Amino acid sequence: MGEVRDCPTCGSLFSYSGLREVCGPCATAEEKKYDEVYAFLRRRENRAATIERIVEVTGADPGLLHKWVKKGRIQTALFPNLGYPCDQCGRLTVEGKLCGDCRDELENGLELFEAAKDFRQRIADSEKGTYHRGHN
Repeated sequence: MGEVRDCPTCGSLFSYSGLREVCGPCATAEEKKYDEVYAFLRRRENRAATIERIVEVTGADPGLLHKWVKKGRIQTALFPNLGYPCDQCGRLTVEGKLCGDCRDELENGLELFEAAKDFRQRIADSEKGTYHRGHN
């Protein structure tokens, strides 16, 4: 028996088993909407559609589109203008939690932190061998 949760879409209670994040009726509605979105995207002229265009034509929730891209149900290799928001800045990304710019910024910050930590350690190590004599 799964734990009882509120459906984030409609608010009704459902038994969460780890397979679905929403109740049965909402999962059915999501699958129906997925089929509609995927049918739209399969048409050659729509393969370069943006999320805004897909929402405009199909009425799909942008959050659902992001979820499907993130889970790999809609592949960005086939539909290059799709993605999901970066957790840091909100720009679209297609892998991980951060876009390339935010990932680079984080990596640079970590490198600076490590360099500063090493510098502080070298200073502390050099001061261990220094003796100060008081003035007489």
